[in-house]
Amino acid sequence: MKQRTLRLAATGARVATGAAVAVACVIGVIAAVAAPWPSLHNEPATTIVTPVPGDTTLVCNGSFRALGRESGQADLMVSAGLPDLVVDAQQDAVDTDPLRMPEIVGGEGAQAVTARVQDRDVPLVAAGESIRLQEDDLRGFAAAPCRPAGMRHWLVGGDISTGASDIILLSNPGSVPATVDFTVYGVQRATSTTIVPPLTQIGLPLASVASGQQRPVVEVVSTGAPVRATLQSALTRTLEPAGIDLQDGLGAPQSQLTIVGVRAVPDATGDDATGVVLRILAPDAEAQATVRVYAEGAVAASDEYTVDLSAGIPNEIALTNLPGGAYDIHIEATEPVVAAARQTQRSGRHQDFSWMLPAPRLQGDVMFEVLRGAPGVLFLRNAEAESVTVTVEGADDPTIELAAGGTATVPLNAGSYTLKAPSAVHAAVSLLSESDEPAIAGWPLWSPPATQQPIIVHH
Repeated sequence: MKQRTLRLAATGARVATGAAVAVACVIGVIAAVAAPWPSLHNEPATTIVTPVPGDTTLVCNGSFRALGRESGQADLMVSAGLPDLVVDAQQDAVDTDPLRMPEIVGGEGAQAVTARVQDRDVPLVAAGESIRLQEDDLRGFAAAPCRPAGMRHWLVGGDISTGASDIILLSNPGSVPATVDFTVYGVQRATSTTIVPPLTQIGLPLASVASGQQRPVVEVVSTGAPVRATLQSALTRTLEPAGIDLQDGLGAPQSQLTIVGVRAVPDATGDDATGVVLRILAPDAEAQATVRVYAEGAVAASDEYTVDLSAGIPNEIALTNLPGGAYDIHIEATEPVVAAARQTQRSGRHQDFSWMLPAPRLQGDVMFEVLRGAPGVLFLRNAEAESVTVTVEGADDPTIELAAGGTATVPLNAGSYTLKAPSAVHAAVSLLSESDEPAIAGWPLWSPPATQQPIIVHH
């Protein structure tokens, strides 16, 4: 009995000792978790790199094309004249490469103008073309800047009604072919495809792409290589030539657009066809657009329109009863839209027209050309809610103060200028004849290729 008692006592002691050790272990683990652990820090090596900006390439259209001069070959294109070309750059390294023009008789002048990077700076270059025609089938003035190629364009001002002779120009300045797909928006949607060989410009009559659509809007999408898409227009009314135009493509649709520097030139006959006409398209969904028209220098809108837009169907409104002068048009839509405004000048039996495109927000240094052919004006509108001071290098009065949302006009002679804008502005160049021979043209200013931002490289 005594031995058993001793054995039970020994067993109890061992159990108590084990429990105490277990509790101590738990307490130790908790304390270890709560205490700061030793750590190793390995900071990766980094380098800040500013990428070298790319060269800037502009594409110039060359010969203005005439259709229908051969009765047996209605689609035959011949050169009606070679535009005056002006090229200016802030550096000496500028190269030109001619583009082939295989299907135009006597065609020349289509080319790519490339400004090379120097000292890691974004190259500033400006180029433009202007032409005046006075022939039995073509009469008027057309002017446009040379522009970079891109992968997507919207051509808004097309017309295939009776008397219209519109041609889509596709220029490929690259070294590989471009496959170009067209989507035509109108009463019925249509699609087609063409190939543009490298270093080549081709022309397609708009009627061959947009058959049956009176006033179509055309989306141009390129794969394989970027192209420049331009719409060349010519108009005849009752056997009288009624103007020519060159219109660039727009970028992506947006819910807010601002068109600056639209010129209203009322005609004594009161014919609305000589006034301002706005074309709008909501390509993807039905929308409602509010259109506000601002007279030059005005803070409040002089006219306001509400336009209901069906998806994929262009709509036009005539901005009637506008007194002579310059206007800004602001469009705010419930869905993204594309738009452009047609402006017309008439004198007696003769007239000329031009499509003005929306002016994007631009900031920084922008080099541009004011082309010969008619007196030029630079229109500016502050896109911000704060005042800004912009500089136009080359102007007689280079410093311009723009109040919040304010506007300014700067008369300019033909030549090269550089706009310096520390914050976002809208800007456009407008040319308008002061003689009895109508001549009207206009285009917005676009920012040059963006300067590459510094990037952090981790080793």
